[in-house]
Amino acid sequence: MATKSTVIVTGFEPFGDHTINASWVAVQELERLGLAQNVDLHVCEVPVEYQAVQSLLPSLWKQHQPQLVVHVGVSGIATTVTLEKCGRNHGYKRVDNCSFCPDSQCCMEGGPECIDSVIDMDLVCKRVNSSRLGVAVSVSKDAGRYLCDYTYYTSLYLGNGRSAFVHVPPLGKPYNAQDLGRALQAIVGEMLELVGQAEDDDHHHHHCSHQHHQHAH
Repeated sequence: MATKSTVIVTGFEPFGDHTINASWVAVQELERLGLAQNVDLHVCEVPVEYQAVQSLLPSLWKQHQPQLVVHVGVSGIATTVTLEKCGRNHGYKRVDNCSFCPDSQCCMEGGPECIDSVIDMDLVCKRVNSSRLGVAVSVSKDAGRYLCDYTYYTSLYLGNGRSAFVHVPPLGKPYNAQDLGRALQAIVGEMLELVGQAEDDDHHHHHCSHQHHQHAH
């Protein structure tokens, strides 16, 4: 029996036209469905505010010491459930729910421009799509330079790459809450398996480029 692993999964509060945020609805559905018995799942709704993210994320990582943190966000242009490969440090020009935007337009001054997740998103995508879940999954290298990207970069930085970001389409376009919850259950399950394998075998690195990011911290 594997030791208990801890995973945090977050969604975002409503913003703009998204009066109901599909990401938080999907995360609540995941909580209802649950993960494997040896997984301790914590869920959290993240404010769409740069400064709140800057204070919330370090405390989440510190308090729970998770093996993995998965952030879920909604994308008005997504038609599939999309796995983001990396977070970016610069280009944050859009104001948040408090009408605030970082003066530096960057996430972490002095941090690398791009941090990759240690998780092989192509492999997660392939595995979930071949499981005939009825929800299409794709991968992306651009999380959009708003709170999603900002949150992802912050977590990748804090967790040395042990984070993931999943974009979901708005509810009903085409998936309902149950579909999205099932998709998250499958995706997070696969991700935890890969993180576990990486921890069991220190030589097991999907992203060679990530090692240089770790030294850059």
